[in-house]
Amino acid sequence: MSSIWNALVQAYAFLATVPVIPFILVYVIMTVRGNDKKNAIQLSMDITTVFLFGVVAHLLNERLGTSFGPFFLLLVMLIGGGLIGNAQNRVRGKVDPKKLVRAIWRLSFFGLSVLYIFLMFLAIIIPVKPD
Repeated sequence: MSSIWNALVQAYAFLATVPVIPFILVYVIMTVRGNDKKNAIQLSMDITTVFLFGVVAHLLNERLGTSFGPFFLLLVMLIGGGLIGNAQNRVRGKVDPKKLVRAIWRLSFFGLSVLYIFLMFLAIIIPVKPD
């Protein structure tokens, strides 16, 4: 059982290190299966966000020397959810949880993509020195 778990962890680590691979892989599979390009891109974004979350949290932890990375990302997502939920409530008079979660997840994709590029560039230019 531990060998299966190790294989899953290694696969996740590889795909998270290069998140463009799962994006392209999902996009190609969905377009070959006959889905339209808009749905294929949206599903690719949704799945890639999981990998981006893991790698950006790790890069934040490594750069800042702490273990607060995933909690910081969740905090930002929750604050964004509160702001978007408040806007929905003011405009429509009610909050649609499905649209709220989808909006936060998709916005997270873009924010995490920018953070990934910035932190990877920073890691290449100024490597973190081990303690």
